[in-house]
Amino acid sequence: LNAMINPSSLVFGGCIPDKLSESFTRKGIKHRDYMLRDELAIRNAIPTAEGAIEIAIAETSITIHGSRCLVLGYGKVGKILAKSLDALGAKTYVSARKYADLALIEGHGYYPLLAGEVKSRLEEFDIIFNTVPAMLLGKNELECIRPDALVIDLASKPGGVDFEVAKELGIHVEWALSLPGRVAPVTAGIIIKDTITNMLREEV
Repeated sequence: LNAMINPSSLVFGGCIPDKLSESFTRKGIKHRDYMLRDELAIRNAIPTAEGAIEIAIAETSITIHGSRCLVLGYGKVGKILAKSLDALGAKTYVSARKYADLALIEGHGYYPLLAGEVKSRLEEFDIIFNTVPAMLLGKNELECIRPDALVIDLASKPGGVDFEVAKELGIHVEWALSLPGRVAPVTAGIIIKDTITNMLREEV
């Protein structure tokens, strides 16, 4: 593939593998990964949150309104998701490790939950959304989740849930990868196009 690329070209890609990036570098081919851009991640959080809520509506027998929802993590996706759940009338709890984030969560009108306290509160929730790309819901945590609850994992591979244990315990888990392209492909395409345009402007 590299042999067919003009060395003076500028190559754009999403999630460019390390080996390919190293090969490009050795051959002096300029390349940029648009998936590493903050503006793309922030804008992608919107269709990700909408897709997560769509799954929650389809996979539960209760309304979002009045349900007890837990969002694990208050990053780009967590912020948009918590706002959307709150707007729909959910009792929205959000966990974070930093006290500054907990203060912000409270300031936005949600219920703050320190990450270290999550395990002792898991049985309270109808729907749990994980946005953190780390193993937050292992065996000890999954055993605390009610069997009628829904867990939606929005984290990229390898995810934040022990899926095998969840299956053994009969816990309903939905691993929702690549939601922007699945639920809003046109919007996802526009976001990538706009991001590449921004990157091109920076090259001038």
